[in-house]
Amino acid sequence: MRLLIIDGHAFAYRAFYGIRGLTSPSGQPTNAIYGFINMLAKLEAQVLPTHAVVVWDGGLDAERVEELDDYKGQRDPMPDDMEVQLDEMVEYLEAEGWASVCDDGVEADDRIGQLASRAEAEGFEVAIASSDKDFLQLINDRVKMWNPADKSGVPMDVDAVVAKTGVQPSQIVDWLSLVGDAADNIPGVPGVGVKTAAVLLNEFGSVDGIYRRLAEVRRDKQRESLAAAEVVVRRNQSLVALKLDLPGVPGLDDLRRGFQDTARLEKLFETWGFRTMLNNLREARQGALFE
Repeated sequence: MRLLIIDGHAFAYRAFYGIRGLTSPSGQPTNAIYGFINMLAKLEAQVLPTHAVVVWDGGLDAERVEELDDYKGQRDPMPDDMEVQLDEMVEYLEAEGWASVCDDGVEADDRIGQLASRAEAEGFEVAIASSDKDFLQLINDRVKMWNPADKSGVPMDVDAVVAKTGVQPSQIVDWLSLVGDAADNIPGVPGVGVKTAAVLLNEFGSVDGIYRRLAEVRRDKQRESLAAAEVVVRRNQSLVALKLDLPGVPGLDDLRRGFQDTARLEKLFETWGFRTMLNNLREARQGALFE
């Protein structure tokens, strides 16, 4: 069994900015919908999942915001032309037989991590489709990450994580805690970049190891900077680590890949003006009638 988990908003944004100027016959923007559908179809053909789900952000985690007032605060508001397409993406998923999950106050990252961990524990192979480096902490022999920005189509495994970051997946939380994460507005340790953090973690094993043996850090400036930033690093660990015990996680049986509602899909494609998709759907249905 194989579970494909899509980072919904990340895919929607990528689709929105990848295609511009596409509208329905009524003049409504459809560029994000069109790109989203094509991206999902391509990925599904590569992964061949038995179970599939798109996970959407339900808002910022209250505990993280309490720890860091400006957590993800630098992000621009969603463009209006994209926001009006999201409900229709969900409608497409329902018609296509995909599960779709969004819970108020639950960040997509946490729900994705929770679903991936549960599926792995039940013997699934898991494919996480996202470019978010937070998911590198989940990768192992059964969990891999498909980055839509990587045109090679090769999923990231443990070796790829080490090649990219210099550390093991089990060290990613500590690595990000030292480096910081500009995408989430999380500051790191001044003077400690990605390579330096990897060197430190390979020498000391973990953030705990670094601070237990801080006197052994050879460079004075690094040692002083680490000492001054310990509170920040410890806070970052709780910000970066995915929450895998949140309530409300759907059962894996609910994520089994469902059947198409072809009549509903026809209406959607007609409304959006997706003629090629409509013709392909009709041809596929006609072919099935004669099999």
